[in-house]
Amino acid sequence: MSAVEIEFYWRPGCGFCSALHRPLSASGLPVREINIWDDPDGAARVREIANGTETVPTVVVGERTFVNPSWPEVEAAYKEQTERV
Repeated sequence: MSAVEIEFYWRPGCGFCSALHRPLSASGLPVREINIWDDPDGAARVREIANGTETVPTVVVGERTFVNPSWPEVEAAYKEQTERV
């Protein structure tokens, strides 16, 4: 089992979040979902990554961060990061 976890920051009503959630859920990869409207620390983390905004989806994979990434970007980052561990 990999030590790498995908952190998926999202909020209700976000169409881009829903679009990314589908392949993330189907992938079987370890994903931790953080609703930024329910988690002030999660919202702060997103602002750090997204230059002061709460743009979602924001994704952290190991050492890599993404704002509104595509599924192929997340999948490639996961593979890259798991090879490093």
